[in-house]
Amino acid sequence: MSGATTPIQEVKIPEFKQIMGHPAPLWMLFMTEFWERFAFYGIRWALVLYIVEQFHGGDKAGQSSANLTYGSYLALVYAGAVFGGYVADKVIGYQRSILVGAVFMAAGLFMISMPDQMIFNAGLATIIVGNSLFKPNISTMVGKLYKLDDPRRDSGFTIFYMGINLGAFFAPIFTEILAKRVFNTGDMPSYKVVFIAAGIGMLISLIWFVIGRAQLKGIGAPEADQQDKKRMIYVTVGALCVIPVIFMLLALGAGTLQWILSALMVGLMIVIMAEGIRDGKVARDKTIAMLIIFVFNIMFWMFFEQAGSSFTFLADEIVDRDLGFMEFPVAWFQSVNSIAIFAFAPVMAWLWVVLAKRNANPSIPRKFGLGLLGNAAAFALLVFALSQLVDGSGKIPFWTLFMVYVIQSVGELCLSPIGLSMVTKLAPVRLVGLGMGGWFLSTGIGNNLSGIFASHVSGAGGMTVTSALDGYKMGFFCLLGAGIILFLIAPLIQKLMHGVK
Repeated sequence: MSGATTPIQEVKIPEFKQIMGHPAPLWMLFMTEFWERFAFYGIRWALVLYIVEQFHGGDKAGQSSANLTYGSYLALVYAGAVFGGYVADKVIGYQRSILVGAVFMAAGLFMISMPDQMIFNAGLATIIVGNSLFKPNISTMVGKLYKLDDPRRDSGFTIFYMGINLGAFFAPIFTEILAKRVFNTGDMPSYKVVFIAAGIGMLISLIWFVIGRAQLKGIGAPEADQQDKKRMIYVTVGALCVIPVIFMLLALGAGTLQWILSALMVGLMIVIMAEGIRDGKVARDKTIAMLIIFVFNIMFWMFFEQAGSSFTFLADEIVDRDLGFMEFPVAWFQSVNSIAIFAFAPVMAWLWVVLAKRNANPSIPRKFGLGLLGNAAAFALLVFALSQLVDGSGKIPFWTLFMVYVIQSVGELCLSPIGLSMVTKLAPVRLVGLGMGGWFLSTGIGNNLSGIFASHVSGAGGMTVTSALDGYKMGFFCLLGAGIILFLIAPLIQKLMHGVK
């Protein structure tokens, strides 16, 4: 981009109307992301259950395969952000990338509603392509609303993160009611309705952004050398050509995909590092710090993303969901994370600002360390429940899994919104979009590993108390070790960040 050669600190930001202390476009992006996340999380609870029921005839031995498919799908969703960031940076700009991505995501969601495995996998591939153009670029635009040294940046990203979780809260509840209580015609929920409802949510996200993007006053618009509308056609055709490639990657399996993603991550690190070196010592050091944190991000998401895979089977088979007056639906566990975000995100956003005023705000590496340790605490509770609280029917208490989601959410708030803000501060100025893609690629690698880990937890014949205990115990020690190591090397990473907080 022609404007990308100007350091971020010198880019003139338009004068925006302020709403609740933040630029007005933040709230438009908030709602656009709300509906996109409604679509994304609306299918999250149903995917692994649907795969087992529809394509494995309900055989519990299909749990392992479902976990691997889910992990690979999530991995490619996030890994694709590398290319989506590049397309936005160099080809059509951020706004147009979001528009094209939204169209593809909606199409893919409608495709997976068809009960044919080939069409289902093609639909997943289409969602992946669309998300790669949408997800990294809307997050990048949030960063562009603030100056680099604006103390509201972390708070703004945390508010934006609440939009993500607001959509994630309503989606499982709404789609579960549709699938099991409105359109259910037999023993199997009407998963088709889940996927159609998610597709409609994605269309609303698209329309909302089309109407509201004028508020951005040029933020994320194509640069002078990107104005040609033919570029939109080229990107669309290219995206269509990529869908069969993604389809084949899904078919290769999680093990082979892990090697491919790892090679992609190494290549991306080399590109970003070369750019950082070219920009001088300070930029080089900041890039090194960012890449180190990417590694710990992989570890966090490898275990956090059990929520959509092994935790779903845990809730379905090993958690006592009888509350006396009702049976708590499996799908609603997906909303617990969002409830916790609603409860704690404003507190965390306020806390970071207050601590910053007192010069006591934890460094970015320390916040990441807190996130890892919070995740470890959640797994410690699971290990305790599976070893000490199993009743005569082989069930653990409802409150234990509920609190696992809550504890994980607090850890997530220390890491995920801060990570988005970190990339906009540390990435080389000409490759902020690619840097955001790197963040999502590291998340994607963690997600693919989460599927591999979940397949181990489920075992060959379906999840048991023993297989779950063995797996989650390993997860606890991995997270604890990673959190301690990050705390120990945090001063070194902070020095490389040259004052970025």
